[in-house]
Amino acid sequence: MPPIERLGSSPCFERLLPQPCAKDTSDVCDALVKAVTTTLASLGWTEFFGDQLEPDEADLIPTRIASVHRDRLTGLSQTGPANLALPANANTGDYAVGDWVLVEPHTHLLRRRLTRKTVLERRTQGGRVPQLAAANVDTLFIVTSCNADFNIARLERYLALANEAGTTPVILLTKADTADDAEAYQRQAAALQRGLAVVMLNPRVADAATALAAWCGTGQTVALVGSSGVGKSTLVNTLAGSAQQAPQQTAGIREHDAKGRHTTTARSLHAIAGGGWVIDTPGMRTLHVSDVASGIDTLFAEITELAPLCKFRDCTHVHEPGCAVQAALKAGTLDPERLARWRKLSEENQGNTPVQSGPRGNKSPGGRPKRR
Repeated sequence: MPPIERLGSSPCFERLLPQPCAKDTSDVCDALVKAVTTTLASLGWTEFFGDQLEPDEADLIPTRIASVHRDRLTGLSQTGPANLALPANANTGDYAVGDWVLVEPHTHLLRRRLTRKTVLERRTQGGRVPQLAAANVDTLFIVTSCNADFNIARLERYLALANEAGTTPVILLTKADTADDAEAYQRQAAALQRGLAVVMLNPRVADAATALAAWCGTGQTVALVGSSGVGKSTLVNTLAGSAQQAPQQTAGIREHDAKGRHTTTARSLHAIAGGGWVIDTPGMRTLHVSDVASGIDTLFAEITELAPLCKFRDCTHVHEPGCAVQAALKAGTLDPERLARWRKLSEENQGNTPVQSGPRGNKSPGGRPKRR
């Protein structure tokens, strides 16, 4: 019986290796086992995905979505890159870069998408269905510049999105060399959320990869979000290093308003020289929040923790007696601007989040849950 090498705790994901090796070739066999074991792991595969495999799926190839275009998908697996064939009644919008799917070995037909560990998605204004940005992302790099692009309210939206998705947010500050007081930008960014990491870097220099190495190790996946022109594509090129076959295109910004042109038009997965993976996304100047209530709670933890201390359970934190939030405002321990942004973001999220309505409980965006 050949030795069994397990890549996940599910018994159907067992790979049979060649017959047992002789003593003098044991090192070669060990190297083979290591190569097979680490190849999928280096793509980001973990037991979370291995545990989802069914017994009748042992012959299917676990594949990670590498790029999503309007009419096609590409993927990466142990056997290399491949163009994927979509099943009937499916479209590319159903998949996100970073997804793990099971594919037929010869036809490359996509059979099933595995449950996502994390998913980044946003709802465009008036859109019914959330737009997928990336899946199975460990860290979200929120890129902004030390100039007119720096916007506290927009950064808070990105942070709420990251929190809701289950990823670790990190704010990256670029163009620090052009600012009179770059440290002031760093202080403002760090104050947005407890434990938030903020890194100042120049995306054009190799030191940028070193500064971000803690989040870019083997098998780790990071995604970049931010406005156009802040250096996302440049940073992708720096992280990927010389191994990247097709560098991301970059463009300058308009100096008077620090706005850039869209150079990334499709989401794609790029290998990082340090062993991880990076997903670039098209620039977004507007971000409408929806379905991110818990993400907002994490972002505004100082307000969330005060709410249970209020006299009334349904306190709006505006005028009710015994309001712990208003008491903190009067005591000077809570920033009134911070409270105003919390209220605006919460109201927008509530207005944009689909609610159960109608006899069949259909979801409809734009409504507000009724008080019961």
